Amino acid sequence: MIEFKLPSLGADMDEGTLLTWQVKPGEAVKRGQVVAVVDTSKAAVDVEIWHDGVVHELLVQPGEKVPVGAVLATLLATGEVAPAPAVAPEAVARAVPATAQVSAPQRVPEPAKVPVATRHAVSPSARKRAKELGIDPDSVPGTGAQGSVTLADIEAAARARDAATGVAAAAPAMPDRQKEMRKAIAAAMSRSKREIPHYYLSETIPMANALAWLLQRNEGLPITERILPAVLLLKAVAMALKRTPELNGFYRDGQFQASAAVHAGVAISLRGGGLVAPALHDVGDKPLTQLMPELADLVKRARAGSLRSSEMSDPTLTVTNLGDQGVESVFGVIYPPQVALVGFGRVAVRPWVQAGELRAQPLLCATLAADHRASDGHRGALFLAELREWLQRPQALAETGQNAGINPGSPP
Repeated sequence: MIEFKLPSLGADMDEGTLLTWQVKPGEAVKRGQVVAVVDTSKAAVDVEIWHDGVVHELLVQPGEKVPVGAVLATLLATGEVAPAPAVAPEAVARAVPATAQVSAPQRVPEPAKVPVATRHAVSPSARKRAKELGIDPDSVPGTGAQGSVTLADIEAAARARDAATGVAAAAPAMPDRQKEMRKAIAAAMSRSKREIPHYYLSETIPMANALAWLLQRNEGLPITERILPAVLLLKAVAMALKRTPELNGFYRDGQFQASAAVHAGVAISLRGGGLVAPALHDVGDKPLTQLMPELADLVKRARAGSLRSSEMSDPTLTVTNLGDQGVESVFGVIYPPQVALVGFGRVAVRPWVQAGELRAQPLLCATLAADHRASDGHRGALFLAELREWLQRPQALAETGQNAGINPGSPP
């Protein structure tokens, strides 16, 4: 018998609320299949199963709140037979009279089927917000994946309704989800600063080569086919980690566990406030042309409240980019159990000495926050130096992963 437990979807998650089941007893499931939707303090997350088998029993009903690690359901492995339910002897004696030996066999009623909730084309966060605003979500046109209604759609519908009725929109109070998210983030960051011996390094990186290559590569292409600088930075981080693998992985049970693949947690700000950092999988093994649409899809789904459990639990390090916010640099806090966080500020033209000459150059400040239990300043400096060198060779970054044959969206 296989126990399907509520996974941890990040260091700031202690419990979750089951919203819906996507399967029912007796149904066969495959590894990587979404079987449930769980509401956390940050988002409604599609939870995947990591075993092949047959659903035996659903132990938690929609609406119930359970802690991380709680058994949500049981499954039968391939070829396994469900155990017969135990029946007390005295119960059999009461239920079967002595005349049963000569009586005609009686039909045993079939057990009642457990109704299983089905997920509509409305994200759970959007449905909850619609209820708060008194809006019928089924009447709202969806802009999400496959026409699903997102949180942004509900907010837009509310604004349109208020404008049509002449109702002045008062400044909304912070929703309960927002408060819970802030509380969860604060708890995780407090734990991080308390338990992880951070060290910080920074490096100024010339970006003239990278920006010129991007300009030439994107020239004449439609917006949907262009590569953004953020993708180039993510790829450079993944390639630099090959030289310093002790920055990529987890610190658990008193020791560092390196990860063979780079699953970059991308810090994404949410429209209602707060942030999430879901994983962009196998960054080092994919070409830029594949990473760009995958990143765009990840950001869209994160803001629509439609992420998968593997994206929330898999990041091997986090990358945060606050350049579009105008800051020069960012020194982040490591997200446990990860051991490193890479930060990027804005690209700004500043004085720079090159080949003995003072020139105006576009420069970027890259920072590293790392765990002293897994690495030291020398190794961190090697990482930043390697990152700088990769960004001087953007064509080489574009050529890595071209023949990897990675299947988009496949579980790690």
